[in-house]
Amino acid sequence: MSERITRKPRFFRSLRRPRLVAAWLATLGLLLAAATAHAGEEPEGLVFEHEGRWVASLAMDTTVHMQVHGLLAEVSVRQTYRNDSSQWREGRYLLPLPENAAVGGLTLRIGERLVEGEIREKQEARAVYEAAAAAGQRASLVEQNRPNLFQTAVANIGPGEEVEIEVRYWQPVHYRDGEFSLGLPLTLTPRYTPAPDPETPLAMRAMADANPALAEALPAVASGTDAGGALPPTVALSAEIVPGLPLQRLESPSHAVTVWAEGPTYRVTLADLVEASDRDFELRWEPVPSKAPRSALFTDRIGGEDFALLMLVPPTLPVAPLPRELVLVIDNSGSMSGASMAQAIEAADRALARLRPGDRFNVIRFDDSFDLLFPEAVPAQPGNVARARAFVRSLQAEGGTRMLPALRAAFAGTAPEGFLRQVVLATDAAIGNEDELLQLIETERGDARLFPVGIGSAPNGHFLRKAAESGRGTGIVVRDVNEVAEKMDALLAKLDRPAMRDVAVDWPGVAEAYPARIPDLYQGEALQVVARLGSLDGVATVRGLTPQPWVRRVSLDGSKATPAPGIGRLWARARIDSLEDEVRRGGDIESLKPAIVDVALRHGLVSTYTSLVAVDRTPARPRQAELGSTRLSNATPAGSLAFAQGSTGWTRELLLALALALGGLAVLRTRS
Repeated sequence: MSERITRKPRFFRSLRRPRLVAAWLATLGLLLAAATAHAGEEPEGLVFEHEGRWVASLAMDTTVHMQVHGLLAEVSVRQTYRNDSSQWREGRYLLPLPENAAVGGLTLRIGERLVEGEIREKQEARAVYEAAAAAGQRASLVEQNRPNLFQTAVANIGPGEEVEIEVRYWQPVHYRDGEFSLGLPLTLTPRYTPAPDPETPLAMRAMADANPALAEALPAVASGTDAGGALPPTVALSAEIVPGLPLQRLESPSHAVTVWAEGPTYRVTLADLVEASDRDFELRWEPVPSKAPRSALFTDRIGGEDFALLMLVPPTLPVAPLPRELVLVIDNSGSMSGASMAQAIEAADRALARLRPGDRFNVIRFDDSFDLLFPEAVPAQPGNVARARAFVRSLQAEGGTRMLPALRAAFAGTAPEGFLRQVVLATDAAIGNEDELLQLIETERGDARLFPVGIGSAPNGHFLRKAAESGRGTGIVVRDVNEVAEKMDALLAKLDRPAMRDVAVDWPGVAEAYPARIPDLYQGEALQVVARLGSLDGVATVRGLTPQPWVRRVSLDGSKATPAPGIGRLWARARIDSLEDEVRRGGDIESLKPAIVDVALRHGLVSTYTSLVAVDRTPARPRQAELGSTRLSNATPAGSLAFAQGSTGWTRELLLALALALGGLAVLRTRS
């Protein structure tokens, strides 16, 4: 790691000056004062027992099991809530899941008893849960906060008891650059939601305000609440993979894993069995070269309806690169503190170093404000590039995340004739106004292409995927500074070499397929489409430009396809996603909401307007016993600094103390 990445902020370097040490010593007193002010209060996540000791009000362990068959993964997430206190508790948790997860299963376990969850409309499910909690019945609820962020709640966990819930979901396996991959977010970067931009259409702002999915936390059912937990969340994880073809490599770039084969099945566990849930998990596997797939078809039949998942790898043909106008947009907000900022700097520097003679470029940085390095894009001459690289290297993470004005500036105007504008956005996407940003990308992008680069150990995958889709580009995720060079070089090599554009699939008979508008495919990417078909027969015809017209026909003969229960749920999730896109674009919510609810209820899926609820009808909590509530905290993402945005409770006062100390430091500097 270079010296420039690890340099200390100015206020740490200032400690070398003896006259200023006194100001920092004063900070200790302020910190102690802030902590002392809370000495008589209940620490977060703890309750005071009558024996005179603090104990964890509630603890939770998570166990994940993945089952992969071809291009479909079925995943179970088991949360075991343990109440070590003498009080009855409710537990609540923000559960991050993959952005394309079809969540459709909930089981509540109390000892040997199992209670299966039911799908209900959201308000009805919450009312059922709250009534059960008030009646002393054990109950559980799973709600969607955002497409990649859910909320779980468990009521009436008795003193000394353990209660387990299991959430099940389905997701497609990703295929790109000759390898399969599957990811699972295990924590989240706290989201920053700025005030609506004054230039955002009023209808869009009203829709965002009315969207119940934007509520950040499930309200507690009890009046006595606490937050956090005594210990950070941990996870145990295993996977069972039946790829359908021999593999030459199976690994996790995010965690140390143990892998072994049992015939056609590959099994994976965490090498240390249990890990901190402070970073996303990713698994990758690569088939032997001679067995690399060119196409695959998986099918499912539910309620008399046929569903299919089609994967097709188009040919890669050489294409002459176009002159580019590269606009780098770099997030240097507070949530990027620590390793994430180092990764973003390295990614941007790599992009600048690869500019070709004849290219044009500009750099925009943003936190709660934004700056353009140049008033407009400039030629990629050595002096301009050197100035840009120095500017990027000077960036430090601070402030909020107001991405919208920076993106608007990146899309403003048009590139000179003959140039293709390519906007590369480096961010952890720790934002709460995803819909507002996606609306901007769809309406103000013009002819530009957007290429999101997800930064950090827990980036916002939903926004990154939808931004690439709406921006007619492609994206990557960089979780470690050591992989910046490889990943950025691969992305930059693809920017002006789409492998196929104007892609379309002609299905026989009646069909409803998603994505409805297939994005451009870049070198190494595969087409993946999920469809509801009138019947499993005939031929699907795939068309595109490579740049020459290209056609491929795929038989839909059900007898030759691979059965994969769960494809129907993937189609339903994609259908709901498409309907919610229409809502975001200003569609009639009065007609779209019932359509979303209908699909979700028929396929048993959690959505913006539907939830899973499970109730054990036997009352457990005595009438006279009070119910307290605990919101268990998510782990701080690996690589983040302790005081990154999202800090809560007394840490805010410590930050205030630091600010006061810095003020005193500034006074001393002035006098010295």
